[in-house]
Amino acid sequence: MTLDATTAAASPLAIICGGGSLPQAVAQAVDRTGRRCVLFAIRGWAEPAAVEAFPHHWVDLGRYGRFRRLMQAEGCRDVVFIGTVLRPSLTQIRLDWETVRVLPDVWRAFHGGDNHLLSGVGRILGGHGYRLIGAHEVAPDILVPEGPLGRCAPSARDMADIAVALDLLRATSPFDVGQGAVVADRHVLAVEAAEGTDGMLDRIADLRRQGRIQTRPGVGVLVKAAKIGQDHRFDLPTIGPKTVDGVARAGLAGLAVVAGATIMAEPQEIVRQANAAGVFAAGVRPPQAE
Repeated sequence: MTLDATTAAASPLAIICGGGSLPQAVAQAVDRTGRRCVLFAIRGWAEPAAVEAFPHHWVDLGRYGRFRRLMQAEGCRDVVFIGTVLRPSLTQIRLDWETVRVLPDVWRAFHGGDNHLLSGVGRILGGHGYRLIGAHEVAPDILVPEGPLGRCAPSARDMADIAVALDLLRATSPFDVGQGAVVADRHVLAVEAAEGTDGMLDRIADLRRQGRIQTRPGVGVLVKAAKIGQDHRFDLPTIGPKTVDGVARAGLAGLAVVAGATIMAEPQEIVRQANAAGVFAAGVRPPQAE
């Protein structure tokens, strides 16, 4: 089933909400355009403070039938995924009959990395007449622009580390692992895996306390970038004030992300924290494909 884009855009926007403040930021940006949005908050992940100011419903993973009924009642045809959701196991999902009917597709989606999983869920929804779109398509002002966000800018040494990290992330893209890496003096200190960006930065801070990192504080960068071929409707790299705090605690010079392909939560607070900590937060151009 296909859906005319103009018809879909005239309907309320459904925002499927994971954790963090991004669902609220996206809803506020959409609200400013005059389009109504309805938040579908995933129980156990979404935070009440991030959804309570908007029309919303609480939904459980695995209750696809209830979700579709609510979507139909609200008149939603466009769907956006945003926010943090830890990858569940199939045994954690309580299935309803509608989910059982698409279970073979769900099973296939679970056998792969996060991008494979999210794209599989997107195909299931798209097959039932919904139009899956990226948060940045309805709220483009949430994307990181090119250049420094605060007073501090990356040095020539930092730019060399950024280039190494971007090359590394391009090389690991086929394995559908994390979206971040830490490099200092062109030496790879960490690659993001199941622990996520915050956990990786905690690991760097701990290694520095143990004396396992020899570079002095203020050297090294966190770099985040989408995987090559990643479906940008889902799981674009994200930074927020907590990321800046983690960079500062890890003793790094700053963080860099691909401009126009990274979502930022609470941009004013990112700038305030970066300036206060004396670290940079910057959007950089993506590397040219060979």
